[in-house]
Amino acid sequence: MLQLLGAAGASLSFVGLASASDGRARYVVRTSDAAAIEREGFEVLAELADGTVALVAGPEDATDELATVAGVSTAVPDFEVELDGPAPADINAEPTVVDIDPDDVYDEVLWDKQLQQVREAHEYATGAGRTVAILDTGVDDDHPDLDVDEDRSVVITDGQPVPEVGDSSFHGTHVAGTAAGTGDVAMVGTAPDATVVSVRILGPETGAWGDILAGMEYAAEIGADAANMSIGTAPIPPQGHADGYNRLMQSVANTVTRDGTLLVGSAGNDDANLQQGGYFTLPNSLSGVLSIGATTPTDLKTLYSNYGTNEIGVGAPGGGYENEDKTYESDDVEYPWPLNAVFSTLPATGLLPDPYVDTAIDGEAYGWAMGTSMAAPQVSGLAALVREADPSTNARQIESAIAHGAEGSNGHGDPELSAGRVNALRTLESL
Repeated sequence: MLQLLGAAGASLSFVGLASASDGRARYVVRTSDAAAIEREGFEVLAELADGTVALVAGPEDATDELATVAGVSTAVPDFEVELDGPAPADINAEPTVVDIDPDDVYDEVLWDKQLQQVREAHEYATGAGRTVAILDTGVDDDHPDLDVDEDRSVVITDGQPVPEVGDSSFHGTHVAGTAAGTGDVAMVGTAPDATVVSVRILGPETGAWGDILAGMEYAAEIGADAANMSIGTAPIPPQGHADGYNRLMQSVANTVTRDGTLLVGSAGNDDANLQQGGYFTLPNSLSGVLSIGATTPTDLKTLYSNYGTNEIGVGAPGGGYENEDKTYESDDVEYPWPLNAVFSTLPATGLLPDPYVDTAIDGEAYGWAMGTSMAAPQVSGLAALVREADPSTNARQIESAIAHGAEGSNGHGDPELSAGRVNALRTLESL
């Protein structure tokens, strides 16, 4: 069984075998004949990847039986996952007292946007007419700094999209503000005129591995320009390939990419060299998923971000410095804690775990969090800008444009940041 233990973006931990809403066991199957599966008494809950991947419900311990069905080449148990939150921070930090005027947020707090020259990039594109799907804990549709499409927002239950808005935690709302905060009150995202679609894949009534696959495909079905996945597994040893989960997920990723949606993933928070020993993470190691490492306010790799030339696509601001002292304790830095973390929207105050800090501006909730989860939506928002500036670009071309516009690296060879740290202005000017 594939183990999902440890921190990676929003860390996914394996918590047990998945069950359908009626209590039956769930499976993920590669097949050329979904009808044959149903003829054997199983129920196909969803067909993905042009019908080659199926989410199936049936009796317990039926993996071997499913594997003998005509047309089935792979059958594995589906499993439940849960969210562990942003990068761990077991530090007794004394946060800087923060009193922010909403008109000063960009210049005083959004160091991440300043580094990427986001305000300057908005002279070229703002994400108007574009859509960013947030595959996460949900997104708060009541926050004035978020333009959430309530008609297309869903929770994935038993592999099917069910209409829903709202955040079951805080994580998805924070991610959404980084990608596409409107700035109506305080938070300006990379693509402030883009529409957010909430695709809840974690939390109550969802949270199976198969639901993540279905959420990826739903993003493509609605024509999202980017699907942000600030989620991922801990590094998996090479023998994990034998389980088959990565190949099933790869089939879905191929379909989503072909249909025009750029998949953006967080690289993980284990400070692991994924270039060595054949380790990989999911979904971030898949072909077609642009994996994002996290950078500091000084354009270095953060103390937690995974790295590896062939595993990381680009770096983006994720919060924190290169060591714990500078991040949490030092006053001799430009952005003392919590200002060196990434500021964004929240559904309410009081939701962030220690030592993360929240605040209220004009009665609305905001806060600072840190992790590759916070780096990925910088790039998802940038994808929306690229697609607005050149609607003809496909997903691979958007990825190439973002890498080409990155700075601080000589091409794709940097072992920590690959193509470098993203720059929105350079990317748009290079189209």
